[in-house]
Amino acid sequence: MRVTSQRHRDEDPSPQSSPLCGGERRILSPAGMNISAALLAGGESRRMGRDKATILFRGKPLWQIQLDLLRTLNPKEIFVSARTDPVWRPADADFVSDIPPSRGPLSGLAASLDRMCGTHLLALAVDLPVMSEKYLRHLCDKIEPHVGVVPRIYGRAEPLAAIYPREAVTEFQGALAGADFSLQTVTRLLVESGKLREVPITEHEQSLFLNVNQPADLQSA
Repeated sequence: MRVTSQRHRDEDPSPQSSPLCGGERRILSPAGMNISAALLAGGESRRMGRDKATILFRGKPLWQIQLDLLRTLNPKEIFVSARTDPVWRPADADFVSDIPPSRGPLSGLAASLDRMCGTHLLALAVDLPVMSEKYLRHLCDKIEPHVGVVPRIYGRAEPLAAIYPREAVTEFQGALAGADFSLQTVTRLLVESGKLREVPITEHEQSLFLNVNQPADLQSA
């Protein structure tokens, strides 16, 4: 299964050539690279028992916390990735649909990479509410042309707070066409191919990756 592009493949593939790349929002990182952003909000939330995106955390719904965070980075564009267009999606964020059957964030990342106008895609899960602007800017400073970064701790990647180069769409589409839908597998392939570089998570940074999966996690945060 492949994600169908909204751009014609015989057009100039540079981000600036796409008719989707208008607007004023833009962030330039080193060497003139520019970053698109995707809020991944397509989880089924079985353990939470309701849509995690609408859960209140410190008085705000998780979706609002994460979109406000992405806006502070002034990305080229913001996507909301989900199975269906959420009623809470604001006008300044474009909806990116998973192509059925959805394979969770793998599908969302593949679709966002295929559609984006930037050179890199910053992916952020809706259920990481204590992630900080400072840390995301730290990741932005470490990307290179055609190379993204993925945080890593205890031998595992953290693929839902990472930055992918647009070239990574090949590996994501390949995974969707196969039988292994693990993001750990995809990120390992990207590291091996040189499209991703691992960034160790320090002990001080570990708390930023608190994942809200059930009601008790909200209290511990």
